[in-house]
Amino acid sequence: MSDLLARHKEVLAPVIGFNTDLHIVSAEGLWVSDPDGNRWADFACGTAVTNLGHNHPDVVAAARGQLDQLVHSGMIFHFESIVDAAEKLRSITPKTIEKFAFANSGAEAVEASVKLAKHTTSRQGVIAFRGGFHGRTMGSVSYTTSNSKYRDGYHPVLGSVFVAPFPHPYRWGMDAEAATELCLNELRLMFKHVVSPKNIAAFLVEPVQGEGGYYPAPPAFLRALREMADEHGIMLIFDEVQTGFGRTAEWFAADHFDVDPDIIAMGKGIANGLPLSAYGASRKIIDAWPPGSHGTTYGGNPIATAAASAVVDAMEPLIPHGRDLAKHAIDRFEGLQVEHQTIGDVRGLGLMIGVELVEDRATREPAAAAFKHIQQHARENELIIIECGPDGNVIRFIPPLITTREELDWAIDLVDEGLSSWES
Repeated sequence: MSDLLARHKEVLAPVIGFNTDLHIVSAEGLWVSDPDGNRWADFACGTAVTNLGHNHPDVVAAARGQLDQLVHSGMIFHFESIVDAAEKLRSITPKTIEKFAFANSGAEAVEASVKLAKHTTSRQGVIAFRGGFHGRTMGSVSYTTSNSKYRDGYHPVLGSVFVAPFPHPYRWGMDAEAATELCLNELRLMFKHVVSPKNIAAFLVEPVQGEGGYYPAPPAFLRALREMADEHGIMLIFDEVQTGFGRTAEWFAADHFDVDPDIIAMGKGIANGLPLSAYGASRKIIDAWPPGSHGTTYGGNPIATAAASAVVDAMEPLIPHGRDLAKHAIDRFEGLQVEHQTIGDVRGLGLMIGVELVEDRATREPAAAAFKHIQQHARENELIIIECGPDGNVIRFIPPLITTREELDWAIDLVDEGLSSWES
């Protein structure tokens, strides 16, 4: 054990888990380095955050410039960078989203979005969807069902939270149309037997489930939620914390669907590594929220919001490149699926790709050990990858958008090698 790891264990709480035991002293672009000069390409992206790669020069320059001017306001003073960031967000979010507020983390943005929906509708119920991940604070964990371990020891969670199924076609052994209809029928039965729509403030949904296994919502499912929301006066909240800022090779996953949310929660890639999140809604919805009924001390920090504006500017020219990379990556993984029986499914949007590993294609038994083997092979060859899904058997393939075609192929080749050695 290195000296740093020993010190870590002595003073840091083990409840916060780390994916590796690596000691990193510097990072730039794809690469992170240890004290001995060893380096790895970070395809974990700081847990789906550094979509522009580490230490992007434009983002660093914006943060450094703001550091010399104003570090903290605490919502006492008005300042330029927060207004600039909100204006940038309005230029890239769905047309229904007009005004914004900032927070520190994705969980805070989700909780604020739900509070806004409850205030707007004067209702208390929330329908979340099984397999969703919305954070681990006491409020947000009430909506999180990607893994039961996140709730262990914390019951009772918030009341009036109702969990409906989200379409998982591969895991259920059916096509997307059948999975969608099954879920919508269950939602109708919930309204009939469990809670009437007049009690529901919001549908809270990830357009692509993240921690739950990288399942994109079938378009028909989101369209139906939009229709139900409109029919019953329910707010439709998109949790785009992981899917935003180029991750799906569009600004937001919503851009892939002809569906606009009433409220959107954002985080992770918004400031490319600085702690920041945001939530937005229409002028009508958000202006009716009385001043002081929600708030923050650090949310919208001047340095983080300056970085967020730089992220938008730097990301814009990369999105077409992201689309090209995404198509190439999907084509390659689908080719590997033909060659390797361990790959049960390839799915995702843009550069948010899930490769599900199974022991047997007929039973779809999850193969978490296969992932661990491939992860170790990748690490031994200078690549860091992480998993998702409740069984830990889905490769979460999330390269930064600055990745070149050659670097992408190199990473996929390592996955191919890991699969071959696992199956041999």
